[in-house]
Amino acid sequence: MASHHPIMTKDDLTAFLDREFPQMHAGGRSYFVDEIGPLSARMRMEYHERHLRPGGTISGPAMMALADLALYAAILAHIGPVALAVTTSLNFNFLRKPEPRALIADCRLLKLGKRLAVGDVSITSEGNPDIVCHATGTYSIPS
Repeated sequence: MASHHPIMTKDDLTAFLDREFPQMHAGGRSYFVDEIGPLSARMRMEYHERHLRPGGTISGPAMMALADLALYAAILAHIGPVALAVTTSLNFNFLRKPEPRALIADCRLLKLGKRLAVGDVSITSEGNPDIVCHATGTYSIPS
């Protein structure tokens, strides 16, 4: 069973993501691992024009990618570098328009088992505690 304490550091996780998923930095680095903690992770997505939708707000797909990545990061930090852990479900509630600045995704793992991990992610605009998006997700962990 996975530990409730991280076994990968922030630097280990960043190096793994950079090595296994270099395509996520196409057009420049946007995603950063800010913190890893017990059953948790914090990711940041820098504000960039490529994340905007018509009307000038950060797009839903950009927030969805950030939430999925934060959940993946939290899981890997606790089970180790398992590239084949995959998303099995994600649910999103968009609560308010994000401000034109970096987004912060705080993920907490609710269940971390041998085969499944379940977590939730709260996304805020940097410097503002109001949640702009809330996501829940489940990952399948390979044996």
